[in-house]
Amino acid sequence: MRRLRCGSRIAGMRVGPDDANLEIWRKTMIDQLFEPLVINGLKVKNRIYMPAMHLQMCRNFEVTDRLVEFYTARTRGGAGIITVGYATVDELSGNPTNIGAHRDEYIPGLTRLATAIRENGAAASVQLNHAGRYNHSLFLGGKQPVAPSAIPSRLTRETPHALDAAEIARIIAGFAQAALRVKTAGFDAVEILAGTGYLISEFLSEVTNKRIDDYGGSLENRMRFGLEVLRAVRESVGPAFPLVVRMNGNDFMKGGNGRRELQEFARCLVAAGTDAICVNVGWHEALVPQIVAKVPRGVFAYLARGVKEAVRVPVIASHRINDPAVARDLIADGMCDMVAMGRALIADPALPEKTMQGKEREIVHCVACGQGCFDNLFKMKPVECLCNPRAGHERETVIERAAKSLKVMVAGGGAAGMTAAAAAADAGHRVTLFERSGRLGGQLHLAGTPPGREEFLELARDLACQLELRTVRVVLNREVDEAVIEQEQPDAVILATGGMPVTPPIPGANLPNVVQAWDVLAGKVRTGKRVAIVGGGAVGVETALLLAEKGTLSGEELKFLLVHGAEAVEDLGQLAVRGTKEVILVEMLDGLGNNFGKSTRWGMLMDVERYGVIAGTAVKVLEITAAGLRVERDGNVEDIAADTVVLAVGTRPYNPLQEILAKKGIPHKTAGDALQAAMVFDAVHQGFAAGRDCSIKS
Repeated sequence: MRRLRCGSRIAGMRVGPDDANLEIWRKTMIDQLFEPLVINGLKVKNRIYMPAMHLQMCRNFEVTDRLVEFYTARTRGGAGIITVGYATVDELSGNPTNIGAHRDEYIPGLTRLATAIRENGAAASVQLNHAGRYNHSLFLGGKQPVAPSAIPSRLTRETPHALDAAEIARIIAGFAQAALRVKTAGFDAVEILAGTGYLISEFLSEVTNKRIDDYGGSLENRMRFGLEVLRAVRESVGPAFPLVVRMNGNDFMKGGNGRRELQEFARCLVAAGTDAICVNVGWHEALVPQIVAKVPRGVFAYLARGVKEAVRVPVIASHRINDPAVARDLIADGMCDMVAMGRALIADPALPEKTMQGKEREIVHCVACGQGCFDNLFKMKPVECLCNPRAGHERETVIERAAKSLKVMVAGGGAAGMTAAAAAADAGHRVTLFERSGRLGGQLHLAGTPPGREEFLELARDLACQLELRTVRVVLNREVDEAVIEQEQPDAVILATGGMPVTPPIPGANLPNVVQAWDVLAGKVRTGKRVAIVGGGAVGVETALLLAEKGTLSGEELKFLLVHGAEAVEDLGQLAVRGTKEVILVEMLDGLGNNFGKSTRWGMLMDVERYGVIAGTAVKVLEITAAGLRVERDGNVEDIAADTVVLAVGTRPYNPLQEILAKKGIPHKTAGDALQAAMVFDAVHQGFAAGRDCSIKS
């Protein structure tokens, strides 16, 4: 048995003080994260701002118990200000799962939400927005979405109605009236969304604004709609009510608004009465990734810095700020005055409180997978979280102490097993976790190996830390068998023994030049210069990208060469994406990466092309030979030369204990890949359910 230790962070990321010096550091330094900030008379207790995120928890625009409970957990966790939304300003601005602010009948629900946030110590704000051409007629009862010009939306594939002057005036009035409802409901502030490809930014951008009247043409004219909205809201709520604008620092759209134009927009917003600016990035259709794990922590803060240097009001930085050390550095370095932490607080609502108490090591970090938050929106489901099974389920996932404390054995120390062990301990049980390898984390270590996926390594450490906090007994290098069960005499067992890679029934699959993707990801095998990967699911794509990056310039190397002018910028760009291996990826199905979440898949497939991976779909592997692959494509048989063949064709459950436990009559539950091949999201949620209910017979 080995005692686990919380703490360490991913190499290369900015960190705070180490564990040994943490208390000294806290006593001698002022933590700028917890200095109050005043926004137009509103004193915010710290610099942590939870931005609005569409949670899909409302019904017919009405605030629900689920929404209130979600935000109650976040405000109890210590955030300084919480912005909910977005909220609608008229019938065409959103859909029934948005918070309604376009009618007086929604004020009671808004009041209930404001009260829940404020009574737990946070300032409460509402974001107002009009989706413009990003709305869909499906949500509007068949009505046509609206926009500055009739330019088809790449997201909805619909052409919006071009607004006339009278309709524009009504929308502006709708913003003002909605803001007054927000104030009447008891909120402390209102935020206007003027970016992300929604209506205000559609007016601002030449991509979507082709008007020839006073709202189109010059930058001054294209800014007019947003500034008129702001002035109308200011007049509606009065000079003393805090008014925040969330805007892009860069649209990342070809032909759209870049940094310089948007900094000028920020100056005009402040002149028109804005009290603070929250800087985000990109439109939803932009090709630059914004929220996924490959985006470096805090990378877009340079855009907040540009706005901060242009205005004299508090500026809030956004995107991929999931750790207090990063947040603290951004404020200390003058990049911003406040940090927006959205999905970080979905993953761990208590992040601010833990940080303030010097318990940063106990934080469960967002891994930027998008699987439960962003991807759920495409499925028309309320937001959930891979890292936090309770997110969006705050009421029904309360863990009650068991009437009788049981001796619980957990077999397997991956994501499912660690989550199960923590939940069982919270229920008051005496838990021992057995892991057959020498470390906890299981397949999280494989998931965190490909470039840009390192956050999964952080999750492995975070979950291990949760076991230490609960004094779960951990036994490493010990596989559970019948003898261990006899020795331990558990009252209940949770089976989280994981899975094993599948070896397909393909002739030649056992040749010496054939290896498993798991072994490649784990660094257990070497591959030749020319590598063929069989299987184009998530594991196959990630393995292909790992190999394709071999020999490319790292970020540190790239910066050195760029700063010193060692090579032309264009050449450095090529050296950053062209490695030393030739990688071929073949898949039987018609598409690659079909088991990725939607928010991750598009970026991964772009990288497949960007890094020169040769990908083929609808390809059937007939045989593996010493020289590579023999495949059938479009009815033709061809050979693909390869020094190494990598198998990435799936996972099968590894569960040798279930039959033994059944014979002994020991209650047991199964979670993760031991139950069936699943994503990390499924493993964590199944593990939580198994641990929470482990005293209930299977």
